[in-house]
Amino acid sequence: MNQLPTLSDIEAAAVIVYGAMPPTPQFSWPLLNEAVGTEAWVKHENHTPIGAFKVRGGLVHLARLAAQRPRLPGLVVATRGNHGQSVAWAARRHGLPVTIVVPHGNSVDKNNAMRAMGATLIEHGHDVQDAREHAVALAERLGLHMVHAYLPDLVAGVATGWLELLRARPALDTLFVPMGIGTGFSGAVAARQALGHGVRIVGVVSEAAPAYLSTWQARRAVEAPVRPTIADGVACRVPEPAVVALMLDHADDVIAVGDAEVAAAMRLYFHATHNLVEGAGAVALAAALKLKDDRRVRGREIGLALTGGNVDAPVFRGVLAESLP
Repeated sequence: MNQLPTLSDIEAAAVIVYGAMPPTPQFSWPLLNEAVGTEAWVKHENHTPIGAFKVRGGLVHLARLAAQRPRLPGLVVATRGNHGQSVAWAARRHGLPVTIVVPHGNSVDKNNAMRAMGATLIEHGHDVQDAREHAVALAERLGLHMVHAYLPDLVAGVATGWLELLRARPALDTLFVPMGIGTGFSGAVAARQALGHGVRIVGVVSEAAPAYLSTWQARRAVEAPVRPTIADGVACRVPEPAVVALMLDHADDVIAVGDAEVAAAMRLYFHATHNLVEGAGAVALAAALKLKDDRRVRGREIGLALTGGNVDAPVFRGVLAESLP
């Protein structure tokens, strides 16, 4: 997909989204502002029905898919969790069966949540790329519809959250956006372009999954191995071609944060806001803390995407006890 959704596309997607959930809030928290050293507005996508931003895209894609192909035999998805939850939650509204492939060692709580939504769960491979290749093979063999992690409907749906934030806080100077497969980043760019807004967009990756950072630096797509990370939701090994093009054209910067920085951001969110945040959901704040003396943060009004709160209890206990990572 090379063409971004327009304002009318995003507003049409919002009609579908708001038929299932209200807009999420954005709050500025005094203790968090004190730590970052400027006025920060947190977009609370952990307040969706699945505790993550991706539900917006799932709702839009499944509503349109069910209308266009009412006799679909079923769906298959590859995921670390939030994309799968998004599809499973939306598919249940349309009575569609879902098979979800996750890598071995995936979040126990996310796996349990997807099963509770009625999905059939399969564990395969060491990372989400392995799971994706297995899911594609299943789709071909069983005649199922593969819901890829990057689709135009998903971007339009996700962009509705960014539209909410930019309309609520039109003076924002910089957005910090986690980069996994790239729907969140693409949605942020789409909302900015649709509104003609001048906000800077800084993509944030994990040091353990540097594919997009390496791509940004090389100015061409670079595949990079993924190491175990607390921010598993942004653990991308192979960059999405459409996202590469958008990033090179529209990102103001791409930076990486380490697991210790992510864990510190998770603790800060808990102590300053009493919100539970998963690793990938905390990378935007980790980046803002890392750049607190940078001109893009110091004295600016910044936006932070809290993209999800689905963290396993043992992991979070370790984060709070400062024994993880």
